[in-house]
Amino acid sequence: MLSENRAERNQMEFFCIDEFVPKDHLLRKIEDAVDFSKIYEIVNDLYCHTNGRPSVDPVVLFKIVFIQHFYGIPSLRRTCEEIKMNVAYRWFLGYLMNEQLPHFSTVSQNFKHRFMEETIDKVFEWILSEVEKHGYLSPEAVFVDGTHIKANANLHKAVKKAIPKAAKEYEKQLMEEINADREAHGKKPFPVKEKSTEEQNNDDQNNNDGNNSENTNENTDNESVQSADTIIVTQSTTDPECGIFHKGEHKKCFAYEAHTACDKYGYVLDAVITPGNIHDSVAFPALFKKLLVRFPSIKQIVADAGYKIPYLAKLIIVSGRIPVFPYKRPMGKDEFFRPYEYVYDEYYDCILCPENHILNYSTTNRDGYREYKSKSYICENCPSREMCTHSKNCQKVVTRHIWEDYMEQVEDYRHTPEYKELYTHRKETIERVFADAKEKHGMRYTPYRGLAQVTKWVRLKFAALNLKKLAIHLRKERRFAPFFAVYIRFLFRSFEFAR
Repeated sequence: MLSENRAERNQMEFFCIDEFVPKDHLLRKIEDAVDFSKIYEIVNDLYCHTNGRPSVDPVVLFKIVFIQHFYGIPSLRRTCEEIKMNVAYRWFLGYLMNEQLPHFSTVSQNFKHRFMEETIDKVFEWILSEVEKHGYLSPEAVFVDGTHIKANANLHKAVKKAIPKAAKEYEKQLMEEINADREAHGKKPFPVKEKSTEEQNNDDQNNNDGNNSENTNENTDNESVQSADTIIVTQSTTDPECGIFHKGEHKKCFAYEAHTACDKYGYVLDAVITPGNIHDSVAFPALFKKLLVRFPSIKQIVADAGYKIPYLAKLIIVSGRIPVFPYKRPMGKDEFFRPYEYVYDEYYDCILCPENHILNYSTTNRDGYREYKSKSYICENCPSREMCTHSKNCQKVVTRHIWEDYMEQVEDYRHTPEYKELYTHRKETIERVFADAKEKHGMRYTPYRGLAQVTKWVRLKFAALNLKKLAIHLRKERRFAPFFAVYIRFLFRSFEFAR
């Protein structure tokens, strides 16, 4: 039977806004999970209490931004438009249907000029402390990875710029150990070049601006041209602090990268934001130091093959933690012997080739690798020479890093069943965090420019993800609590009856 709905749209109606929000709505769960009045304590020093115009409630400002991140709304303008028409959003903010909402520019300007990185960090830490207080945080095993976020910059608006090469964080330590190793083998140490004040300032500026492109890996711009002391990079004229990203079959674009750590339940513990041309292994030390300060109980660091380098293995093992890295396919030509077929003899400090010939120590180069060379007259008549070397002088050179012992420890951990099982949980933890953030919460593309603004945006997004996960966990716990209480009483009575 056909029926027509001829509703009068100009009717006035009285209703209770609380009754229109479902009892199981996400914002109800979040409202019950934490006390948002804590924000007043965090931002108290940012407001004048004696004069000036009345401000917008800071809790409302943060809740508006949280709504944007909860539901993946692309902009603050769109968020404020959605709040005007959504009853649940108004209920969450404490606004009635006929109340005037803050203008989106007010929210934007507050987060641009008033709530700086220190304030955002305090909000992030407050939510993380709430998770820890309820017993859901488990930082014993930390899963680390990085994900790229497309920058708000046009690839065609770029210039080539020559910048000084930035020094690696561990360069001084590595050079000291290289010289010690050379002296132990009777070689002259390398001269240490002292940097001028101008060069040091340039390095510091490059580290802050994120133009460190020291890595010749798949994430850096393939068009970069290096010289002895400088490197030419592609820099955006729109957002100079982002970096160019080109990997595999993906289209080349300007991007930022969020180097992130989470626990086994998927709660984000911390994040470091860098330009998109910074490799994961370069950004890891800064993230690792922040994690150790906040969570000294960390026992294992689980990361992918991009972090499997000697320095990071040494850094983690020396700190008393265990690095859990995967198998990394050996590099080289397929028709050659595999690197593991060349056996290192620690006692005699030499290498044995697959034909059981000796490669003696030659030198230690500036990159920290000991070079072991064969004798040309032996290799010249070797039946396996075509599978070993194609050099004109018939000499095979095998390199071994001075920190290779730490890499061997990593391999021992990799074959342990406990850590082999632990590594398989990456897809359920850090990879799921990135998938949810991009698919459900709009982290594929950032509308902001500049490293500071993008950092605040990412940390607020991760804070929102932690808050959402905490709210869902608490609601499930409260839902099943009565059943557990009945079950415990039943067990207690059964025990009393048995006595």
